[in-house]
Amino acid sequence: MLSDNKYRLLIPILVSAMLAACSTSPTGRTQLLMHSPDELNQMGARSFDEMKKQETISQDVAVNKFVQCVADAITVNVDSSVHQGSWEVVVFDSDMVNAFALPGGKIGVYTGILEVTENAGQLAAIVGHEVGHVIAQHSNERLSSDQISKVGLAVAGTGLALSDVDNKALILAGMGIGVQYGILMPYGRTHETEADIIGQELMAKSGFDPSASVALWRNMAKAGGGEPPEWLSTHPSNQTRINNLSKHLEKSEPMYAAATTRPQCPKPKIPTPKKSQ
Repeated sequence: MLSDNKYRLLIPILVSAMLAACSTSPTGRTQLLMHSPDELNQMGARSFDEMKKQETISQDVAVNKFVQCVADAITVNVDSSVHQGSWEVVVFDSDMVNAFALPGGKIGVYTGILEVTENAGQLAAIVGHEVGHVIAQHSNERLSSDQISKVGLAVAGTGLALSDVDNKALILAGMGIGVQYGILMPYGRTHETEADIIGQELMAKSGFDPSASVALWRNMAKAGGGEPPEWLSTHPSNQTRINNLSKHLEKSEPMYAAATTRPQCPKPKIPTPKKSQ
């Protein structure tokens, strides 16, 4: 157990570390980033390599060409400070309705999501959203917040151990629940909302009609069925996303009008995806 003096010393150290790691997201939100970009890029590359070993990679030429076309149109408008060089895009043959992007220029798209996206514009909304997470360094922020939360709970636990308070175990358990539902889950919802906005602007600058992002989430709402209460989820509700994206069209539509290209990425017939294990 830490001594009382060591416990007191942890607090200023923790505060100093948090202040030193403060940054600002693309939407102007204050962030806590405690890991270097190189570290995140290496983690992203390792994770992507592992997924390519575990998942079935689609060999359908038309499907790969479609996804690559949309991804290329989006990533060419991503600042080189986010990633230098080309982005690696892999289509996974799975009925999972999912896609992701990782630090280090990695994009994965599951064929299951291509059944929900009706056209290139809706896929651009997905790719833009996932790349938006990378642009805003959400992986770094989530790792950092988890790290700080664990340290904070450890410090609080030490403080309780040194105190005369009754029901210490119950109090500590309550604090853990408070961190989960009061900090980490809202953090996730904030990240998703921010990625929606960044993604809509990115697709508009890339020449895709930003209203396709609203249509996408209407499709998602139909396909998804029931949802958990928003406060119990790391993601905003479909209706919240539709409302936010609809409101943001007033900013993204002029970006679309100013775009100098209109990508031509016709959607092919999508083969029945492989059932996920």
